[in-house]
Amino acid sequence: MLGFLKSDPKKKLQKAYEDKLAKALHAQRNGDLRTHGTLMEEAEKIYEEIQQLEKQAG
Repeated sequence: MLGFLKSDPKKKLQKAYEDKLAKALHAQRNGDLRTHGTLMEEAEKIYEEIQQLEKQAG
């Protein structure tokens, strides 16, 4: 009945993914390639989780 109040895990993961990408871009622009690489790896893991959720829902 109050399904609209439940948090959507996909939206939460999508937001985290976009935040990681933004931080990675900022690190790359500042010349911190090590941090950029770490953040990109974390973003890829989040993206894989998003793909798993889409497969389960689909």
